[in-house]
Amino acid sequence: MKNVLLIEDDQDIKDLLEIHLKDMECHLTSSVNGLQGYEMALREIFDLIILDVMLPEKDGIEICRDLRARQVTSPILMLTARSEEIDKILGLETGADDYLTKPFSIREFLARVKAIFRRVEMLKQPEELFPVIHAGKLEVDKNKRKVTLEGARIELTPKEFDLLYLLASNPGRSYSRERLLRLIWGYEFEGYEHTVNSHINRLRSKVELDISAPRFILTTWGVGYRFNDEIPSI
Repeated sequence: MKNVLLIEDDQDIKDLLEIHLKDMECHLTSSVNGLQGYEMALREIFDLIILDVMLPEKDGIEICRDLRARQVTSPILMLTARSEEIDKILGLETGADDYLTKPFSIREFLARVKAIFRRVEMLKQPEELFPVIHAGKLEVDKNKRKVTLEGARIELTPKEFDLLYLLASNPGRSYSRERLLRLIWGYEFEGYEHTVNSHINRLRSKVELDISAPRFILTTWGVGYRFNDEIPSI
């Protein structure tokens, strides 16, 4: 049974989503208040957080940003009645995993939720074993979705981990922002290159000792990013 947190202040939408999530046999916790929902997200581990953007007391963008800052790595699906591209960009740059603009069909909503659940299940039960990547004192274990630096565990969001693993498993190979968008986020986010920059900056803040002089994640000027291929494995 998946543990889901729904933070939505539109009662009609909330009731409708609750019905379908319960039909999926989800254990559901819900709130119509942003601040209350944020506090719920800090107290418990959820397989999915469904988060509206426009909320009383604390809006969804702020909630998402603060949850990621507090190392909450649960997948976040953002909902909004807004259609402006800037809101989509903000949602993705603050760490959301997926984004739906209202009005949306229940079929589309359920497809997004099921896709996230499949990814969560794959993380728990990897179908194949991958070698652990060692780069200096950085260790990336895809099987456990675990990253350690000098023996200390680093908590990454799903997208941050996927981004790090892709780069680290192909050291020296440069990826454009557009290519990273397609590989990590999917084609539907094409054109939001600043999302990659934001995630790279957040990733560097976690794995680099000095983000002004990164050792692991390097910038390939005029192209995008690459993982340093000159770090010895130890």
